[in-house]
Amino acid sequence: MPHPTKPTDLPSSLPDFAILELRRSLLAWYENAGRDLPWRQGHDPYRIWISEIMLQQTQVKTVISYYERWLDQFPTLEKLAAADLQQVLKAWQGLGYYARARNLHRAAQEIVSCHAGVFPHQLAEVLALPGIGRTTAGGILSAAFNLPLPILDGNVKRILARLLALSVPPAKAIKQLWQVSAALIDPIHPRNFNQAIMDLGATVCTPYNPNCHQCPWKSNCLAYNLGIQSQLPMRETSSPLPHKQIGVAVIWNDQGQILIDRRRPQGLLGGLWEFPGGKIELGETVEDCIQREIQEELGIEIAVGSHLITIDHAYTHFRVTLTVHHCRHLSGIPQPLECDEIRWVNLEELDQYPFPKANVQIINALRQET
Repeated sequence: MPHPTKPTDLPSSLPDFAILELRRSLLAWYENAGRDLPWRQGHDPYRIWISEIMLQQTQVKTVISYYERWLDQFPTLEKLAAADLQQVLKAWQGLGYYARARNLHRAAQEIVSCHAGVFPHQLAEVLALPGIGRTTAGGILSAAFNLPLPILDGNVKRILARLLALSVPPAKAIKQLWQVSAALIDPIHPRNFNQAIMDLGATVCTPYNPNCHQCPWKSNCLAYNLGIQSQLPMRETSSPLPHKQIGVAVIWNDQGQILIDRRRPQGLLGGLWEFPGGKIELGETVEDCIQREIQEELGIEIAVGSHLITIDHAYTHFRVTLTVHHCRHLSGIPQPLECDEIRWVNLEELDQYPFPKANVQIINALRQET
């Protein structure tokens, strides 16, 4: 039985006859089986760019409603550039990976100031924008301007790993996979080719139980012909996700208002509002943690009261458990010692602020109590 290819065996270009057949068969399949998605209804680079960023780490079925609401609120690049960052983060709330929203906002402002509000056509200029890497740039420029630029997102890596029967995880053969992707792209129909290969990965060459009988590339697919398609792509060994225990305070004042703070703009949830708190140290009770963190972060004294809710939430590289308690403000004027801003707000006002998904569960729990 032939062995899967090693990364050093990967061709920088495939045989011409194979390339021509792969292009032809994929484009024919796409004509009949391609998905009808809202960002494919025109070639506006702004709309395509928004969709490409939203689709990073997020499924199409989730993105569609966010995409439509986003365009209602920010119909043009200029509208996005002129918006307040808090508006942008609120519109993004629930999609996660908030650096994407911050980068969209910064990039829109750069396009207005450096490119007269016109989305650039040159690859180098697009790559210079915040939040845009090689795959995103190729996706935008091929879809908007029909430029023959390759992409290598998760779908394409999986397809090529199976097509070539790659014997290492794709992360260990990135240079070679880019070469293959560049060799494959149809120079006349790059827009449709890139859309087609993404659709193939999303609907046929799926991570589990690929539907090989519907695949236009099965006759050329080494993994299919070796019967190992479900074993590929190979995965890297992963360590257990770190698990953080967090104590969280819902602090009430005598007027029935709640204290919230806005995180500094850097980091995973930068710029979002949250209920204050922090990591529970070894040997520390939740109540002691909350009192200590509030003193360190806000400079006030509180009384920790009843338990409200416990929330388990997973991010890409770690998990958190939030143990949330009602608290009462005792003394001191709150200061933003470790955040950008603090506010006392009424319960009904919380919807006006962008919160991380886990904090939205706290808001829902508060509403259920009233």
